[in-house]
Amino acid sequence: MQQQEIKALRNIKVTLLFCLLFYAAVGATQYPQKAIEFVIPFDAGGGADIEGRLLADQMSNVLGVPVVPVNKPGAGGAVAYTYLMNAPADGYVLAWNSTSILTITNLGNVPFTYEEMDHIGRVEFQPLVFAVSINSPWETLESFATDCTTGNQTIRIANSGAGSGTHLGALSLTSAIGCEVVHLPIGTRRRNATVLSGEADGMIAPLTGVINLFKAKRLKILATLSDERNPVIPEIPTASELGFNSFFDLFRGLSVPKGTPQPIINHLAEAMMQAATSETFMSFSEEVGFTVEPMMPTSFQSLLATEDEKVKTILEAAELIMSDGN
Repeated sequence: MQQQEIKALRNIKVTLLFCLLFYAAVGATQYPQKAIEFVIPFDAGGGADIEGRLLADQMSNVLGVPVVPVNKPGAGGAVAYTYLMNAPADGYVLAWNSTSILTITNLGNVPFTYEEMDHIGRVEFQPLVFAVSINSPWETLESFATDCTTGNQTIRIANSGAGSGTHLGALSLTSAIGCEVVHLPIGTRRRNATVLSGEADGMIAPLTGVINLFKAKRLKILATLSDERNPVIPEIPTASELGFNSFFDLFRGLSVPKGTPQPIINHLAEAMMQAATSETFMSFSEEVGFTVEPMMPTSFQSLLATEDEKVKTILEAAELIMSDGN
């Protein structure tokens, strides 16, 4: 091939690349132009759903287009995250993520890792709590631990689904206590009901999913899995206070398909920040007990890497995944 032809081909490639970047930038500056789908990985009516819908409503106000919640529950979040993975990377589909984005990927419930998505940021974090029916004989976490470690009865602990953050919280707590239980992957819709009916002996759940029944004196909260007491329930001790080193807070944030243009990610992150710190969302957080502490994309990516290692450690201890050294 002649030198002149090679130079011409290079010029064509440079021109094409410039055009692609130009049109991507133009599209990003005009974003958004239509409704945005807001995928919620859990059942309607639960704490995660209520929070997500409120955030979506506040984001609609910021972005000037409808942000439409769509529930896609199932398999501890796998259904929603798989849907997101297959969506166009154009900013019109985003997912209301949680710690489940790390648990299901480490368990192998999906054929991808959290790194195969782009992440907008964290919105909030909240404690997981261990709750039992008001009719339960256990008044303290210590009394539960005594019965659990004797092995004289089968104890059933409900969670939101296999591989969910609540499942990991239950594994963390029972490992710290040194006992074995039957884990019931009930789902968020039935989790509370199974404890109230006696089908399950207790449950791990986000505080937001328990607080109303706790205030109505239908559930007892025996401990939180945070490193300090929550101001909404200051009378409830942490597990670590009682000698059980179980720490597992739940985070929630936003993710989009891999390859979403950076200007769109930045635009969504700014809208997320404004929505999360709105008076409406902040008031709700104070009422139900989660902490609004938004993180932008880079900081959230660092948090995900740290939390991913924590999840791996819990799963390896429970022998649900093999360590890298095996």
